[in-house]
Amino acid sequence: MLTSNDVALKEWAVICHMLASGRQIVLVRKGGIREPARGFDVEHREFFLFPTYFHERPEDLAEPARAALPEIARAAPPAGELHLTLYATVAHVAEVHALESLRPLDGQHALVWPAVESRFQYRRPGLHLIALRVHRLARPVVVPNLVRYDGCRSWVVLDHALPVAGAEPVLDDRIFNHPRAALQQALAGDQRAARSDRR
Repeated sequence: MLTSNDVALKEWAVICHMLASGRQIVLVRKGGIREPARGFDVEHREFFLFPTYFHERPEDLAEPARAALPEIARAAPPAGELHLTLYATVAHVAEVHALESLRPLDGQHALVWPAVESRFQYRRPGLHLIALRVHRLARPVVVPNLVRYDGCRSWVVLDHALPVAGAEPVLDDRIFNHPRAALQQALAGDQRAARSDRR
């Protein structure tokens, strides 16, 4: 793991909350409207998690995440500030092309099935699944939330590199490997479906 980094991935604050609590390790990503023409890609293998408070849709969230929204809204930083508390490394990533292969992951992330289906179908069928090893920073980092960070994009290059040293994993290896195995099983199903589609 790097000792400092200047890259952050934007994600709903409520999803960051679920990652921080260890309730999920999997991100279900499609990308924003300002992504490159080729769409979202996992361009970096480690990064800060950049919590966002816009476009969170309660109807897209399973009950535990939906119930946390008022608390998360109260804890939101003042306008113009960005509070970073989490750092993530990518444990596994894949682009999924068979919608039904995502069914076994219900309960492994904060999205309800209609939201997963909507994301899968947006623009062109498919989604990225990203298993993250999430670390809590030794102390929160507070930096200006610059105007250039705004917009529906996934990746942000921060104004300068920030320290990572001392970050501790949210989950130990044994607990982390259980949801990771569920993800790998779902991906195996997607690969079987892809082979079937080619026949």
